[in-house]
Amino acid sequence: MLTINAEGIGKKYRREWIFRRVNLTLQAGTSYTFVGPNGSGKSTLLQLLAGNLPATEGNLTYTKSNALIEPDNWFRQVSIAAPYVELVEELTLDELLTFHQTFKPFRNKLTPEAVAERLLLTQARHKEIKYFSSGMKQRVKLGLAFFSNSPIVILDEPTSNLDRQGAAWYHEQVRQLDANQLLLIGSNQPEEYDFCPNVLDVMQWKTR
Repeated sequence: MLTINAEGIGKKYRREWIFRRVNLTLQAGTSYTFVGPNGSGKSTLLQLLAGNLPATEGNLTYTKSNALIEPDNWFRQVSIAAPYVELVEELTLDELLTFHQTFKPFRNKLTPEAVAERLLLTQARHKEIKYFSSGMKQRVKLGLAFFSNSPIVILDEPTSNLDRQGAAWYHEQVRQLDANQLLLIGSNQPEEYDFCPNVLDVMQWKTR
């Protein structure tokens, strides 16, 4: 089982602490949602847990079957969809999916064609990403996270730019995640995490 252990982690920008003394044990097979007002540090915490940002203090360790995972190999374990994650917009959808699977294969040996179908974007396979609507781009970001063969899926503001149909698609894909995966969500929208058994308010880690 894959586990993330955070021991007293904190993040500071210049002189301001975003959060401090975060102690968490996050285990695969369930989901956790981080909530809080805009600017409270949800995205920063998710990026830190994903290994995209270093902690200012504390220790963050990743274990799989009780063996430590080296930080340099951590990116292989994580798929993330977030507003700050950019797509290569000069590529077509087919080209993007083909490129993506060279460093992060898709689950269940899905082909780029099959992924495009699951994204409901078969008709747009040969269109460059820069011509996609904001909702189509968001589906692509989510799909890369949902369908990659990664034990950890991190979603920040997952239904931003999605219409009602897109939001329904999001919930359908969440239900189809593997039971052994770890899902981390950052959200202020209850409908994005109404299925989640663990909801954590980041305000508890704000310094006073």
